[in-house]
Parts: sequence; C-alpha cells; structure tokens
Amino acid sequence: MKFSHPISENFHNYKKERYMNTGRSFSFLLWLLAVLSIFIFIFLSIPNPFTVTPQEHLTQSTTLSTKPEKDDEKCDLFVGNWIPDLNGSLYTNWSCSTIPNSKNCGKHGRKDVDFVNWRWKPDGCELPRFEPKTFLRIVQGKTLAFIGDSIARNQMESLLCLLSQDETPTDMYKDAEDRFRTWYFPSQNFTLMVFWSKFLVAAEERVINGSLSGIFDLHLDKVDEKWANKLPGVDYAIISDVHWFFRENYYYEGGNLLGCAFCNEENVTDLGFRFALPRVFRTALKYINDCKECSRELTLLRTFSPAHFENGEWNTGGNCKRTSPRTQGEGGTQWELGLGSIQIEEVERARKEGHKRFGVLEVTRAMMMRPDGHPGLHWNNEEIGMKGFSDCVHWCLPGPIDAWNDLLQAVLKKEG
Repeated sequence: MKFSHPISENFHNYKKERYMNTGRSFSFLLWLLAVLSIFIFIFLSIPNPFTVTPQEHLTQSTTLSTKPEKDDEKCDLFVGNWIPDLNGSLYTNWSCSTIPNSKNCGKHGRKDVDFVNWRWKPDGCELPRFEPKTFLRIVQGKTLAFIGDSIARNQMESLLCLLSQDETPTDMYKDAEDRFRTWYFPSQNFTLMVFWSKFLVAAEERVINGSLSGIFDLHLDKVDEKWANKLPGVDYAIISDVHWFFRENYYYEGGNLLGCAFCNEENVTDLGFRFALPRVFRTALKYINDCKECSRELTLLRTFSPAHFENGEWNTGGNCKRTSPRTQGEGGTQWELGLGSIQIEEVERARKEGHKRFGVLEVTRAMMMRPDGHPGLHWNNEEIGMKGFSDCVHWCLPGPIDAWNDLLQAVLKKEG
C-alpha cells in the first residue's frame, strides 16, 4: 500500500491549482487583447465627426481673421459663383423687426426658401461671412450713410437686420416721407443713415395738366443738395443709382438743354440714358472730392444691381418666377456689365483727380446670376396701388442682397 505525506499532497494540489489559475489568467489576457483589437479597429474605421471634408468646408461659414491671407489680399472678391450653403441667413422674416413689408417675401406668401441657402464664393479665396460684432468693431465711433435710390435703401435695410441680431438699434430720425433715416448702435457709438436721391443730381419732375408726370429735368452738373448738405459728418458713404434713368428724362448742363432719353419730341435729340450716367457720377464724386468739410475716410460706389423681368416690365406683365441662381456666364448681358464699367471708370477718375479715398463695391456680376432673389408677387404692393405687379428690381429680405454686406465688411476691413 502506498502512502502519501499530507504536506507533499497539499503541495501537489497547490501546484495543480496554481497551474490551472495561470491558464485561466492567460486565457483572460488573450480575450482582453482580442476585445481591445476589435475596438481599436472599429474606432479607426469610423470617420472622425470633427473632420471637415472639402465640400463641407465650402458650405460652412468662415470667420473674419484678424489678418487676411496674402492670397486673399490679391483675390478679386467680385468674381465668382453662388454655391450651396445650408447655414442660411443670419436672420429670418421674424427675427428682424425692421424688415419693410415690400421686402418681406416670406410674410407675403413665398413658400420656397432655397433662395436663401446660397453664398457668394469668389474665385480663388473665401468671402468671410458677415459677423455683427466684427462689423460694429470696424465702424466703432463712425457714421455710415447709404446714398441713392430705393436699392440703396434696400442694402441699408439688409445691414440693419444683420446688425440687429447682435444689438437692437435706436431709431433716431425719420423724415415725413420716410426718405431719410438714422439708426444708432450705442455699444459701439455707430450711426447708420440713408439719404434718398433719385438721380444724385438736381432734378425736377414736370407737372402736366396739374399732375406729376413722371418726366424729369436733370441738371447733370449740379449735385442734389438734399443729400450733399448732410454729407459732412459722414465717415463712410456708399453711393449708388441707375434705375431712375430708365425713363423719359431731359438733360441740362449750365442751364442749357442738351437732349433727352426715352423721349419723342421734335428738335430735342434723344441721347440715351448712357449719356447721363458718367456725368452724374462724375458730378457726385467731384463734389465729395471738393468738399472741405467732408470726411477723408472712404467713399464706395456700389455698382448697378440688375433687374430680372421676364415676359414684360413693371407695367406690362413682367415677372420673375425663377427659383435658383444662374452660373457664371449663364445669365445677364454685356449691356448690364457695361453699366457697372461706367461707374468704375468714374471712381478711377475721382481717385486721380482728388485727395479723398474712393473704392468700388462691385455687385453687378454676382447679382446678374440671382433672378430668384426678387419679391416678384410676394410683396405688399396694395399699399402703394400696384396690386398684381411683380417686383423684379428690389431684393427679398433675407436674400442674396445680404452678400453685399459680406462684401462691405471685407472691403472696410481691407481698407483699414
């Protein structure tokens, strides 16, 4: 009979149990390594949610850097295309309390909203998205005035909505006809103004049989004093005009009748409206150059904003029903670009002849591509007796006109 010592038996059992435990530990480590390997593989396979693809980068808003890149400084901000931007506008029909009825397209039945989901993309660089705080810092302590017709007013209304998303402005002044307005932003001591002028130069509407006729006598060598007298004290002036020249007008210089446009009168030469445009802008810019009381900061000329009537005009059934932008070269005409060129040439002349600072806000190319951005029938036209007429001249708010203030912000920053 074989006997075993108790100690020897316990030691044998201990070694056996330790061996089994070691095996279980090793199996557990193998299992743990397998699980970790699978987890790492899955983690590396999932796209990083914080990585932005090139296409996504195009649709995301960019911020205004403290110092522009060298390539951006050389980039022409005014040549490019409209690209999709699902960020939409900084404001809505309901978040801006100052949108006028005539531009509030959503309020008056416009259902498609895609026209706000585009942004202007210059060729070769990025146009920073408008930032209310950034803009207000740029214009701190300054006064900025839009001078011109209702399209100048349209841009001011856009800027007012954009800025009001950061700060509610104080309504300081409104004349009896609501043509001259003043708003004040206390946080940055900034004043925003608009000066109404149909032609920028002196003009009188003819009265025929006791009624206003819609026919004007224009003095091409005399500035409209209604805005000119208010110019001292303005730091930044944005001048624009053209649309009122597409009507029967008579031209004078030195008090002498030179000719007319869209007229049919014996012994008066129809010179066409292009005859007047360079002379009008020359007169306005010369006044600013010669004005000793006027600021030397910066005067910008905003170029022609094209209308998009199809199948007629204002009073002949014209409409604008398109719902998407055109591409570069698809829309517009050389005729429209030519109007912008006339204005740019006069800015260059003013730069050479004077001591004030002049620049251009060239929007003609961009807006030729946006037949989808007008109110059309979606505006409160009954209040001015134009029920049934499409507005294919002005721009919806919010809408593509907001890009003008993206450009304005970039130009003001670049000009220092």
